[in-house]
Amino acid sequence: FSIETQSTIGYGYRCVTEECPVAVFMVVFQSIVGCIIDCFMIGAIMAKMARPKKRAQTLLFSHNAVIAMRDGKLCLLWRVGNLRKSHIVEAHVRAQLIKPRITDEGEYIPLDQIDINVGFDKGLDRIFLVSPITILHEIDEESPLFGISKQDLDTSDFEIVVILEGMVEATAMTTQARSSYLASEILWGHRFEPVLFEEKNLYKVDYSHFHKTYEVPSTPHCSAKDMVENKFLVPSSNTFCYENELAFLNRDDEEEEDIGGGSRALANLSPDRNSRHEFERLQATRAMDQRSYRRESEI
Repeated sequence: FSIETQSTIGYGYRCVTEECPVAVFMVVFQSIVGCIIDCFMIGAIMAKMARPKKRAQTLLFSHNAVIAMRDGKLCLLWRVGNLRKSHIVEAHVRAQLIKPRITDEGEYIPLDQIDINVGFDKGLDRIFLVSPITILHEIDEESPLFGISKQDLDTSDFEIVVILEGMVEATAMTTQARSSYLASEILWGHRFEPVLFEEKNLYKVDYSHFHKTYEVPSTPHCSAKDMVENKFLVPSSNTFCYENELAFLNRDDEEEEDIGGGSRALANLSPDRNSRHEFERLQATRAMDQRSYRRESEI
């Protein structure tokens, strides 16, 4: 009778009579309890199905972070991407540098956490993750990397934890993806290869290049602090772009790539022959390649 009441089967052989008033109360009580149990079971199943844990697995971080010049300043960069078509609402990024520290009083802190500014003051930490985006941290006076040079980076002991948070578009539940970069995983003087190409008036994302980087020989090896104190001369705005860098580094393939006279002149220069002065002279006197590259094959 209890099962028939809670499941509302009601075969008709048993029923509540006036001779047992307690049964009337128990039927009402069990009906309410049955509804509550059903609600909890449905809620638990829906919460399990809609958990954003798997959604975080589709948020991608680059295998390495890089340090390179951006707009005349030394910057730390890493790349994030979204593998699904659905958007991450209110996506924003954070980063912290974790390293051991000894205080002025001699106290040892094994995991001291220092915030890394990724544009919080200017709202640059909030991103629209419709395509892979390169996150930028400007290494300035307030940066914990301000006094680190390329040589110091090779011997440093720290870890940078990067966090991407946002809400799943379908369920509005918050999801969080995390990754980290050791000092050995930060490439000095590198940039990320492009992953976004225009094809037939549409943009195409090639994730096979998501983790790939290329070296920029003109990147200074000194720290950002030394650049400020010594007034390091930042390369001019005519510094070769990605296509011309590849032509410069892969000069043996010059005949296969027809990308303009200016790029061919750069391709003939060898970085192994101390020809930097000659390269800068040609760079100042010859026009750079103005061709717009739309496809990966052209690059």
